[in-house]
Amino acid sequence: MAKGLQKHQARKDALNLLGKDLARRAKSKCETCEASGVSLSIYEVEPVPNEPDYDHCLMICETCKDQLENPKRINVHHWRCAAKGIWSEVPAVQVVSLRQLRNLSTTQDWAADALEHAYLDSEVEAWADSI
Repeated sequence: MAKGLQKHQARKDALNLLGKDLARRAKSKCETCEASGVSLSIYEVEPVPNEPDYDHCLMICETCKDQLENPKRINVHHWRCAAKGIWSEVPAVQVVSLRQLRNLSTTQDWAADALEHAYLDSEVEAWADSI
């Protein structure tokens, strides 16, 4: 058990080293919903690489993090931001947005509409499909 705790702590430490660069990229706003003035934390977009990777991480608010980690708690109105996020220059934001829009498109017309108008690189689509 101690080995697992050490491994977890080492990963957290490695992620924290990316924190300043991620905060700069995010301009101190949630990278998915653009909330500002809120506490942000690092979120790794699955599939998680063996070593923490800047390009697989996002700075997100607690609302987004909670809903990504607990899909049953999703607030569909909160994720209207995904319609804008799909056009982000950050591939990890695109992947999270694409996944959320796909999930919501079965019940939300706005999500289906956003998906219909989206254009993504094949690498981003492959990443979104990889879990």
